[in-house]
Amino acid sequence: MIQQFIELGQGYGDIYELCELIKTNENRFHNAFIFISNKGDKKVASISVAFKPVGESKFMPIYICREGIPYTPENPSKRLEIFEETLSEIGKKAIPMEVKHSSFYSETVLFYQHLIGILRMNHFIPPKQ
Repeated sequence: MIQQFIELGQGYGDIYELCELIKTNENRFHNAFIFISNKGDKKVASISVAFKPVGESKFMPIYICREGIPYTPENPSKRLEIFEETLSEIGKKAIPMEVKHSSFYSETVLFYQHLIGILRMNHFIPPKQ
């Protein structure tokens, strides 16, 4: 199984695009994630959705809007609310996880490899076969 992050942007339009992907691919939905990290003295969130492969394909896309959402549990961002409402419409919830900020890594690809390892280790996505 090949898993790969596909990065969308950080704005409202990108959140709506991700939510539309969830709605139109409900039958392929695997898991959703809220990755929470620290950037300086602030917390930021990335929202992400993993979809099952199409047909006989061994490719699992994981769409992500990376670190563009301010994260405060007591006062959730409208973008986070939109994401969680969309998941609720299909009877799902996102899995929150604390992770290191992508700026900790010298390259974004290393950040994504690390996340894939964490997701596999916790059985949130299937292992590489």
